[in-house]
Amino acid sequence: MDAITRKTMLYKTGVEYGDYTLNHVLGCSHGCLYPCYAFLMAKRFGKAANYEEWCKPKLVSNTLEILDREIPRLKAKIESVQLCFTTDPFMYGYDEVGTMSMAAIQKLNAAGIRCTVLTKGLLPIELAKQSDKNEYGITLISLNEDYRKRIEPGAAPYAERIAALKALSDRGCKTWVSVEPYPTPNLIQQDLNAVLEAVSFANRIIFGRTNYSKEISAYTKHKAFYNKQAGIVIRFCNERGIAYHIKNGTMT
Repeated sequence: MDAITRKTMLYKTGVEYGDYTLNHVLGCSHGCLYPCYAFLMAKRFGKAANYEEWCKPKLVSNTLEILDREIPRLKAKIESVQLCFTTDPFMYGYDEVGTMSMAAIQKLNAAGIRCTVLTKGLLPIELAKQSDKNEYGITLISLNEDYRKRIEPGAAPYAERIAALKALSDRGCKTWVSVEPYPTPNLIQQDLNAVLEAVSFANRIIFGRTNYSKEISAYTKHKAFYNKQAGIVIRFCNERGIAYHIKNGTMT
């Protein structure tokens, strides 16, 4: 795996449910075709020339050294740090990324900083030994493996993702699920209730629409569709006592 260096690591996010984040990898082997906002921004600002280059991730080799400098300076301002917003901390098939992610989490936890993790890879059971304030999540937009292979070709199979999350939940960890970007029926016909039921053990569910897609715009009933699906999420979570968040712009 190729490596790069950076000068900074921790930064404030502009995401509505986020605080600080770190992105210790450039690129992502999962190759999501939603399209991927992180890839679009990387291409726009010259960090990745094309999709093929984006799918060959580069590890930031001096991540831990940067954290040693930044944590003492920023920890009083930080409520939590999310891994990650523009890459994946437990990238499927890349043990080097997971090893660095675990080391970063341990450093942040040692400083009293809570971590929130989101992955399309497999969450290692060793996370259960870290701070009990951490939260561990997966992205799950379907249960259909054919769709996953088409839209998230390099990511972990859905059933394996769920099983890894459930294992942490069974160990008493706080878990969450990002059902975003959820596809419209012209992309796949499916029952959102089935997706939600598969992760009904989670403590929190975030739901959001697909953006930046011509296929979504071509589906003329997308506004009514997302209103209905958001209602399903709200009802499902209320009935089971699960916390939820509907992303801005999903309901109209």
